[in-house]
Amino acid sequence: MFGFKIFFVKQMPGLYILFITVSCTAQNIPAPVKATFEKSFPHTVVKKWDKEGSNYEANFSKDGKTMSATFDANGTWKETETDIKIEELPPSVLSYIKSNYRDAGIKEAAIIETAKDKMYEVEVKRKDLLFDMHGEFLKEEQD
Repeated sequence: MFGFKIFFVKQMPGLYILFITVSCTAQNIPAPVKATFEKSFPHTVVKKWDKEGSNYEANFSKDGKTMSATFDANGTWKETETDIKIEELPPSVLSYIKSNYRDAGIKEAAIIETAKDKMYEVEVKRKDLLFDMHGEFLKEEQD
């Protein structure tokens, strides 16, 4: 689905500039994806659907937290990401970042849950740092 917004900005008497913005969202979300989302997150409204490669990502809020859940085209749940406050990170994560990324600020933090694992994800210097739930460093990935 595409959405258009048209803006007219008056620059000088009689001269207007036309701005058109286009926004798009994944319009054809497969029924199995929607069904799995609704079963996994009942009474939750999706703010936005995104298509990431062959997967579909639902962006929503639940219990005051900003979240996203990813599903494949068959509706199989892949992962859920829940944004958290930096203060909610374990001290060992903050210590690791302070020691290894001295001048870098934390852009965002989240808890990632998959069928196999649950971990912290911290974005620093365009990199995602992953930590286990005890705060032990696992790996670094490019954002």
